[in-house]
Formats: sequence, structure tokens, C-alpha cells
Amino acid sequence: MPHSRLRTVSLPLALMVAGCASMPQKTAGTLATYNNLGEQKGMLSKSRNYVDANALASVKTVRIVPTTFAHSALAQVKTAQDRALVANALDREVCVALSDKFQIVSPREPADLNVRTVVTDVLPTDKAAAGVSTAVTLGTGAALPVSVPRLPIGLGGLAVEAEAIDRSGVQRAAMVWARGANSIMDNPRVSEVGDAYGLATKFGNEFSRMLATGKEPGALDISLPSGQRVQSWLGGEPKYATCDNFGRAPGLMGLVAGKIGAPPEWTDKTPRVARD
Repeated sequence: MPHSRLRTVSLPLALMVAGCASMPQKTAGTLATYNNLGEQKGMLSKSRNYVDANALASVKTVRIVPTTFAHSALAQVKTAQDRALVANALDREVCVALSDKFQIVSPREPADLNVRTVVTDVLPTDKAAAGVSTAVTLGTGAALPVSVPRLPIGLGGLAVEAEAIDRSGVQRAAMVWARGANSIMDNPRVSEVGDAYGLATKFGNEFSRMLATGKEPGALDISLPSGQRVQSWLGGEPKYATCDNFGRAPGLMGLVAGKIGAPPEWTDKTPRVARD
């Protein structure tokens, strides 16, 4: 790549990284093994990955174990409602995304692959800073043709570890992942889990993409979403009924709420699934 094009690509990335919360990877000892994981990769999302493409090629059915929180992460999220918001957003994204390739079965049914995820750390969003950022962004948006980026203070973050285990108990994919909110890409929400909630969806997309393709996720995903994913994003009925256990996506109302900084619980309602 010519130097001029390299600078064109790397400068925006450098600016985004500069406006990110620092969120280190953290393990909780819940994976079957950590020995398969590769070296850390990524700029915005930092991850160590493992994927057995040959084994995943024969997978037909997937069971999603509801996400849990490691003890250290529980201390960072004060309420069960906030934990459920983050966990359900993550599981919903994984369930809907994997529905493109696999049949998603209920928690009571056996499957070729069991997917389980643990939140290992949460960096809470500063609600006051998020409120100020929202006010500034909305105010400048009303007065100027473009709004200013979010203030790079009080940003939250999320760290997760996940794996896919086959019927015989062998690990076929794993990811240890962390990402801090970005002042350019992530809208501020007046909630202590405002950023973790949005980042949970980003993790879910990256992990499910690795399982579906058998390849480590790249920096950019330029593929077009399927019809069933669009329908689910808009709050419609998912392809597989078990995905409803994680609630319906808030759709356009959720998008509007996010733009004005509203807490995610205003539009993302509690699903049927019970959590600790």
C-alpha cells in the first residue's frame, strides 16, 4: 500500500484509539483451556483467539448458555437489571447472528456446539459525564451542520471471555476480548452500563462471525446483513424462537433513545429468561 494511502487509513484509526477508554483483557479461569489462544490482536477491540475451522464445518446445531458474570465483574455492576441488560444484549446478538448459518436450539436440547460466555470485567460509564456529553452533542447538532464528538471522559468498557465446546467437551473456538468505549463511535448513555451495553453487541458480532466463518474476525466487516438479522434488529420475530429468551432488540425506538443518551432500560425490556 502506498504511504499516502496508509496514512489515510491509519490516521482516523489513531484518532479513534486516542479517544478510547483503556480496557485491558482479563481472564476468569472459566475456559476449558487457554493454551489454544493466539497472540493479542486488534486496535479498537483487543482479542486473543482460537478457532478450529475444520471442526466447525460440520456443526449444524448450537446451544447458547446464558452469559454470566465473573465475581470480579459483579462488583462493577450494582444491579441485577443492569447485568441482565448487558448479558441479554450480548446473547441476543450471538443468537441472531449465528442463526444465519446454524440452527439454534433451546437450552434443554443437545447440540453439536455449546456456546458460553462470561463477562470478566466492566468499566462503568460515568453517568454525569455521559449526560454532559449528550447535552453538548445535541446542542451543537442543533446549532451546527454536524455535531461534535463525545467528550473523552468517563468512558466505559467491557471485557469478556467465551468459548464453543463440542459434544465431546472439546474446545473448538475461544476468544478473550476487551474494548473500551470510543468518543467518536459510541454514543454516551446516562447509565453505568451504557457503554458496556453497546460493547456487548460488538463482542457478540465478532465472536459469532468467527464461529460462522471459521476465521478470526478482521478489523472491518463489510458484509451485508441478512434479512432475518435486519428483522431482528428492528425488533421483529427472530428466526429461531429460542432467541426470544434474550429479548427483542429495541429497534428504531432504541436507536432514537441512544441518540439522545437515554438509559438502555427505557427501550430494552426484560426478556423471559431468568438470570442470577
